[in-house]
Amino acid sequence: MGIAKYEISGTEGTWRVRHDGRAENEYATKEAAFEAAIGAASLAIRQGHEVIVTAPASETTTGSPANGVRSRTACFARNLLPWP
Repeated sequence: MGIAKYEISGTEGTWRVRHDGRAENEYATKEAAFEAAIGAASLAIRQGHEVIVTAPASETTTGSPANGVRSRTACFARNLLPWP
């Protein structure tokens, strides 16, 4: 099986999840986009794919990344499940 990669991007009020080169749906919050990505990632894991989900860190009021963190990546593979 291949790798299923989900990349969350956007700005306040307009968030998207890119998968297979497309980002068709729009979400009002980053959290909503994350939940959609995780739902799709769950199905991909059941199908035997390795899964990568990437989401940007929140920004401070000055627009700089919080605590110097630019993004978080979670990588899941079927052989790692179940989680403890």
